[in-house]
Parts: sequence; structure tokens; C-alpha cells
Amino acid sequence: MVCWVGYGLAADNKRWRDRSMNAVMTGYRQRWMLQMLERENRMLDINILGNLLNGAAFFASTAILAVGGLFALLGATDKAIEILSDLPLAVETPRSVWEMKVLLLIAILVFAFFKFAWAFRLFNNCSVLIGAAPAATSDDPEGKVVAERAARINALASRHFNQGLRAYYFTMSGLAWFVHPAFFMVAATWVIFVLYRRDFRSRSLRIVRDPL
Repeated sequence: MVCWVGYGLAADNKRWRDRSMNAVMTGYRQRWMLQMLERENRMLDINILGNLLNGAAFFASTAILAVGGLFALLGATDKAIEILSDLPLAVETPRSVWEMKVLLLIAILVFAFFKFAWAFRLFNNCSVLIGAAPAATSDDPEGKVVAERAARINALASRHFNQGLRAYYFTMSGLAWFVHPAFFMVAATWVIFVLYRRDFRSRSLRIVRDPL
């Protein structure tokens, strides 16, 4: 929980947030919406937004399925403990501790579901703003205001989507706890390293950040 919440607070802090992949892509979102104003036919923009909506819907539905599977696992606790006890390096786990591990994963996935569902709704709101944007140039004051609002809603949706993905990463590290606590600590540390690299040190970030 310290790794997950701590990394989220640090990555979303203004001091670090402005150097992240999400911050750079926010600039491209603003540019996208200004370009959208000058297109008479905006089906291209709706199609792009549809891809973002599909991604949020996919992960939200996947989170619900995973939560259902974990609740089913709670009903087969004894059998699951018996199977895991045969694994190499696996430690003996009391029933109460096993249930706590499962409930932790459920809590993380429920959090992820709410993030993805909210991102889905925000992307929907962005599509409404695109429809409401007047036919104008990027220099038109009224059109520029609507485009700026659409870009901000789009960026906010992306931020919640990223927070949901971040929860998914830590869910994967939580699976290692079922085998051994040491594996859990190593996995959580590894997840932080992966997230940091992809948010602030990835090759893709260098590509989109370099001047054209």
C-alpha cells in the first residue's frame, strides 16, 4: 500500500507530473483539439476518441470479471491453500491471512474499476464537447475555449485511466504474496521501477518530447 499510494502521490505531484509521458501527451491533446476545430468533418476525431473509450471499457469490464473470480476464490480457500502449499518456496499460510491477501487484490481491482469507469465517462463528455465545438479556426476565441475544455477533459480522463492501469500493475505484484512475502516485496519494488521508467525515462517519452 505504501508503494502503490506513495508512487501515485509522487508521480501525480506537480513537480514530477510536468515531466511525465502523460504531461507531454496533454500537449498533444491540446494540439489535437485545436486541429479538430478546423475540420469540417469530425468523424476522424470521433473515431480516435472511440478507441480511447474502448480501452477504458475493456479494462473496466476486465476488472469486474477479476473481482468476481477473486470472490469465487474466497469460496475455495482451503483447496487453493492446499494447491499453493505444494509449490517450491511457498510458505504455510493461515486461512485468515489468505483471505486478507485476496481481499487486498479485490480492493485494488475495485479501485481500478472506478478509475476506468470514470475515465470512460470523461471520454464521453469529451465527445460531447467535440460535437459542441463550432466550425472555426484555432484563432477563433469561442472555438478555442471549447477546444481547450475538450483537451482538459480528455487529459483528465487519461489521468484517471493511467491511475487504473497503475492499480493493475500493483495487482500483479500482489499475486507474488501468495507464494512468499519476500517475492511480494521484490515484485512491488520491481513494479515501481517499471512504472517510473515508463512514466519518466522511456524511449517513447524521448520520441514524443523531442522537438520536431
